[in-house]
Parts: sequence; C-alpha cells; structure tokens
Amino acid sequence: MPPIKIPVFRKTANPWYQSKMVYALTITFMVIALLFGLVGISVTREIEQYHDYVWVPVVLVVLSTGVMISAIIRLIRRHYLK
Repeated sequence: MPPIKIPVFRKTANPWYQSKMVYALTITFMVIALLFGLVGISVTREIEQYHDYVWVPVVLVVLSTGVMISAIIRLIRRHYLK
C-alpha cells in the first residue's frame, strides 16, 4: 500500500519577469528606444547621405512600439484579471 501523502497548499510564485516593476522598466526602456528612433528618423531626413539608412530607425521605432504595446496589454490583463 502506498504511503499517504499530505497535500500541501502553497501560493503559486510568479516568475520575476512577470512582476509589475519589470513591466514598468520594460515600458520605460521602450519609450527611450522609441524617442531615440524618432530622433534617428529626423536626422536621416535632414542629411542626404543617410537617406538610404532611414530603415534602421524605422525598424527600431516599430519594434519598440510592439514591445511596449505588448507589455501594456499584459500589465492591463494582469491588473484586471486579479
């Protein structure tokens, strides 16, 4: 006969990367990257030699916006589902 195990009820631990502080830091860094990309776009428009490289800051703006929107959605879901 197998030994009887006593059930243990514990609070589930959230991983560190799903805390509100990490989401806030992610959003902050993405805002900084977004502003950096916007400044890069304005610089590439002003200087004719850099017109071919405007895609680099555009990619930075698009990716930082995507990550920022994803973090905001996760933060909102986490706040309203609890």
